[in-house]
Amino acid sequence: MLQWLKIEDLVVDMSYQRPIVGRGRINVARIARDFRWTFFAPVVVSPVEGGQFAIIDGQHRTTAAALCGFDRVPCQVVIAAHEEQAAAFKAINGVITPITPMALYAAALTARETWAIEITDVCSEADVNLLRYPIATDRQVPGQTMAVGALRACLRRHQRNDLVIALRCVTQTNNNKPGMLSARLIKALCEAVSSFSDLVGYEERVLAAANEIDLERISTEVSERTKDGEKGPTSSLAEKIRKNFARLLSQAGSGRHLQLANTH
Repeated sequence: MLQWLKIEDLVVDMSYQRPIVGRGRINVARIARDFRWTFFAPVVVSPVEGGQFAIIDGQHRTTAAALCGFDRVPCQVVIAAHEEQAAAFKAINGVITPITPMALYAAALTARETWAIEITDVCSEADVNLLRYPIATDRQVPGQTMAVGALRACLRRHQRNDLVIALRCVTQTNNNKPGMLSARLIKALCEAVSSFSDLVGYEERVLAAANEIDLERISTEVSERTKDGEKGPTSSLAEKIRKNFARLLSQAGSGRHLQLANTH
């Protein structure tokens, strides 16, 4: 049903919508600058409590209309539960307009999609805060990441527990610094630690070793070398990290054997 609704009655549900920042603001300014009703597609909304309507699609053009002084916009009203609204947002924006993987993740989580729930659980276990919109690495706090794509890829390729331990190698060690949880490091860590999954006391031993490894320094060194034509940064980083783990785990194992021998 098509209606002209007051902009003041339209609301944005931030559990699945994304804030208007960065390119979003540029997009709003562009729409406002060239505003014409002939270019204005109806805003897709759904009724919510209090006589208001949640915007499913059209947040940017509605904001542009308000900037141009209009108090109403044409809206396509659909009846949808909260989870259906989130699923609709993901379907519309994931196909038609560029949207960050983080925003799609947020919408998928609200819609209770299995992959989003699994990633959320993994991050919770590993003390990771998966951001829902971009934040520059120098403004992030320890434990934050934007690498939803890397997390999904690791879950497809490796065991769930390997990913949790890989993330804990950052969040539960001396490596827990702002901006550390990049997509490249997450993939490399997961590949490296998974090769030790058959060890007795796997998690405890790997985390103890990780506490002795300077992942930031290794990442920087590998990045510099790959500029000179060496193989891809992720595979090089994974190999370098794995070698450091192997050395430290071997030393720790030798120490335990010596301690046991001295007790007999």
